[in-house]
Amino acid sequence: MNISKAEQRVLHVLAQGGLIRHERDEGGRIAEVHCFTRDGFCMAEFDLPLFRRLKKRRLISSRQGKPYRITRRGLDTVRAQLDNR
Repeated sequence: MNISKAEQRVLHVLAQGGLIRHERDEGGRIAEVHCFTRDGFCMAEFDLPLFRRLKKRRLISSRQGKPYRITRRGLDTVRAQLDNR
């Protein structure tokens, strides 16, 4: 599956233990999303259209109202990268 660089970065963060927190508006729709690394830092380039693309491709999911995490399909899609720590 072909994915963009931004999608690749987000999936890599999620594969390392990050999560996506979402906030809903009064209508129940997701209005705002934030992607956090496992260290608690927020990714600046993550936005709602990118979130919707990942969700549409079923690369991320949420269970029981918890934050979004990477799925098995997302783990298979993400390419291996060196951990530059």
